[in-house]
Amino acid sequence: LQTSQRGASRLHSTVGYAVNIAENAPRDIQTMEEWAGACGVQKADGFQLTSDDEYGLDVYAMTTQDLPAGSPVLFVPEAMILSSNKAVQELRSEEMEPAEKVISSVNAEKELRQYYLMLKILVEYEKGEESPWYPWLNSLPRYYSNAASMTPFCYQCLPSLMRKLAMEERANLNHLSVRKVPFLSIETRGNEDLWTWAYQIVYTRSFETDDGDLRIVPMGDYFNHGSAYTEINYGYDEEGNYIAQTTYDVPAGSPLRMSYADATNPSFLFARYGFVDETSPATFCKIFPPHINKDMEDLGYAQNRMLFYKDTGEVSQEVWDILLYQYLSSTKVGDRRALMKAHLEDDWETKQSLHQEYYPQTSQLLLDHIDTFIDQLDRLTAKTEGKDVNEHPRLPLILRHNEFVRNTFLTVKNNFF
Repeated sequence: LQTSQRGASRLHSTVGYAVNIAENAPRDIQTMEEWAGACGVQKADGFQLTSDDEYGLDVYAMTTQDLPAGSPVLFVPEAMILSSNKAVQELRSEEMEPAEKVISSVNAEKELRQYYLMLKILVEYEKGEESPWYPWLNSLPRYYSNAASMTPFCYQCLPSLMRKLAMEERANLNHLSVRKVPFLSIETRGNEDLWTWAYQIVYTRSFETDDGDLRIVPMGDYFNHGSAYTEINYGYDEEGNYIAQTTYDVPAGSPLRMSYADATNPSFLFARYGFVDETSPATFCKIFPPHINKDMEDLGYAQNRMLFYKDTGEVSQEVWDILLYQYLSSTKVGDRRALMKAHLEDDWETKQSLHQEYYPQTSQLLLDHIDTFIDQLDRLTAKTEGKDVNEHPRLPLILRHNEFVRNTFLTVKNNFF
């Protein structure tokens, strides 16, 4: 693949109808691929978009040929790329002050980059066939399974952390109102389904660059997430063109994946992107102390460090440290001080001696936590019995998420008890 500047003058679509955003609307992938080629997108031999489901809900990139490590896979001209920087430059003005005040009033200023990308999507939607990005818009998903798409009852069936993440996603969507945006039509401003769709596009398909720009790359947004393996690494050349390459020797028939976020946080991936990553190597142990102090932070209390490992049933050292700290805080403050001193001075021998001395107590705390959480999951599952999946179509995926977490907890239990 070689870089190219062709395509800027070819971005305009010739299709003559508006995007149908109904959840059951078909995705026109073929026309998007033809448009992309005409705009200067270059693909490696073997690059292919495919789907494993009969309705084409999930369309992703794969290769039908062997690709050696470091092979160029995809080139997308800068002119095709949507970015928050370009959206702000194009759409921000004094007339936007009332809309931005609404965002500020709910303390959502940090979402302004996403907000302006949403507005750019809506502006292009309103242009219909005149939008340069129409074929890409018409290829995008309409049905989502993430937190922003769930019903209120769905939230009631989620365990505490997942429910918290889901409600934060829904609150964020509600905060980014477009009702006071002056350049959008009255119909668009009043169409909640439409600006929810724009929100979903931005939050599931944009990724941040090193300089803080958020970019959506048509065709480059068809790489699925990978946890154990990511076949794709991407970057931008000096002219802003997008270039993706393989990270290892990729055999024919393989998906082409990138990393969306921390692989040990499947709950976030579900809340934001709407899939259950059952290849995730670990998950947060779901221990929530009433108060997290500096000692706990020093010991490593963080959701990406307090881990239960799915396949082995192992528990991260940070979990044991926090359990021991909690137990000593209510029984032997002197030994708690000794624990912290040993930890801060990297005195492994003293620290392990304390762990061995109090293992019967900390292991009981671990068992109680596992049993309590599994019981909570079982009660959440029971809530869904008899519910109409047509009314709550995300319930099967929620149950799958809960079962994934439950199985991980059971693996830990069986490993230690």
